[in-house]
Amino acid sequence: MDRDFGMRLALTAASAIAAESATFPIDITKTRLQLQGEGSSIARGCNAGHRGAFGTVYGIAREEGLRGLYRGLSPALLRHVFYTSIRIVSYEQLRSFSSSSDQNQAFSSLAEKAVIGGASGIIGQVVASPADLIKVRMQADGRLVKLGHAPRYTSVADAFHKIMASEGVLGLWRGVGPNAQRAFLVNMGELACYDQAKHKIIQNGVCGDNVVAHTLASLLSGLSATLLSCPADVVKTRMMNQAGQSYRSSLDCLAKTVTSEGVTALWKGFFPTWARLGPWQFVFWVSYEQLRRFAGLSSF
Repeated sequence: MDRDFGMRLALTAASAIAAESATFPIDITKTRLQLQGEGSSIARGCNAGHRGAFGTVYGIAREEGLRGLYRGLSPALLRHVFYTSIRIVSYEQLRSFSSSSDQNQAFSSLAEKAVIGGASGIIGQVVASPADLIKVRMQADGRLVKLGHAPRYTSVADAFHKIMASEGVLGLWRGVGPNAQRAFLVNMGELACYDQAKHKIIQNGVCGDNVVAHTLASLLSGLSATLLSCPADVVKTRMMNQAGQSYRSSLDCLAKTVTSEGVTALWKGFFPTWARLGPWQFVFWVSYEQLRRFAGLSSF
């Protein structure tokens, strides 16, 4: 473990908090879209009419107020303090152990980057899964509020207490399977694509190692991550939102979703997901690269 390990963790957390805060309204829109059409008791009565992304944003703001667009922000920030810090730094640590013989391009294989990126995502997501579960449930609770019902949870601490009391400690890791699957796909697309794209942009002389390269690479990685991860994200969201046993497993959730709503349901929320990942990664990668430079660390 190098001497800059702690510094990289702190800089990653700070960049992730900035990115998450800036794009959170898009995330809650994506979550609500993914839950549309679901057969749970909460979904019934809350999905009287299906709305697109813009209709969902307008509906949340009109029915729940502007604060509704930030419902679940606290656990989301808590999640990224652990998830993003661990996955980014794990990727860098594992990359340094690459078997590549080229010291100037250590870890040059795209396939190798994809595998290590996916593995890093799993590590970070398993640790952060309880905060992710609470974020999803608090976002979904807004549908109860707009019907005049009390939300299931009033705060992050209240959610932790109630979930452990009613579902046990392991209840905090409900949906960890599809969560880890999604994390593997997201980071396989995001980290590998960003790393490879930035390297090729600089190598081909498009620009130097600067904000332009970071921006182009982050937008490409956002699209790649969305295409790969959206089906797993839909399954993860639905399994985490259930308090009972609507789905026996992620495969059962996948099968029921496709059977009742068609295969395209697996890409519900695709555009808000992409719309979020693009700006999220722009804010994250640009701020992270700049913070590293300010702290005297090498580029990612």
